[in-house]
Amino acid sequence: MSNKVLVLLAGSGAKDGSEIREAVLTLTAIEKAGLSFQCTAPNKEQADVVNFIDDTQMAEKRNVLTESARIARGDILDLSQVKIDDYCALAIPGGFGVAKNLCSFAFEGPKASVDPEAKRIIQDTFKAKKPIMAVCIAPALVALSLQDLQPGIKLTLGQDKDPMEALKAMSAEPCPCPTREFTIDEEHKIVSTPAYMHGDSSLLELDEGINKAVQATKQLIQVSISA
Repeated sequence: MSNKVLVLLAGSGAKDGSEIREAVLTLTAIEKAGLSFQCTAPNKEQADVVNFIDDTQMAEKRNVLTESARIARGDILDLSQVKIDDYCALAIPGGFGVAKNLCSFAFEGPKASVDPEAKRIIQDTFKAKKPIMAVCIAPALVALSLQDLQPGIKLTLGQDKDPMEALKAMSAEPCPCPTREFTIDEEHKIVSTPAYMHGDSSLLELDEGINKAVQATKQLIQVSISA
């Protein structure tokens, strides 16, 4: 089996794409764990474009794949061309782009729809019994994608009541978790960590939680290989 982790991005920037710090810390943790990575994103228009200085909507259009390529330094694949057979695990950093571009959770909450290609790769990873690691808001995407296949998956969106209630509404089992830690569903090979779901968290806290989550994911990869 490949030691390469597929990293699903949703643009570039916390308010309308992938959270850049979470994405970079995820990529760094993957390399620290002795694994490699390949970034991917859907080739589609972003739901919106946000001015990060004043939070206003900008009158322009951007492409999710093109913006994600900024984080990937150009080494990125169109999600529609990707198969999980070539990878050992799937990792999804957070950011509002996950809840806007990969699904509509930011707009519709637990009743959200999921981008078909994002749903395909998540479901294919799950069916192949390969690990999925989700950061920050990304567990909501995982819950939405798998609620019909496997209700009751253990996931975290931090410790606040409303996000955890949303997980329950999407047929997941919410697990309160601080930034420095992670939640693991060993049976279903799913790892999640809150990161900036706790908005006042420091980079050091994020780094610790994401590194622990990646290490747990690596252990699940080894279980998959030996199975």
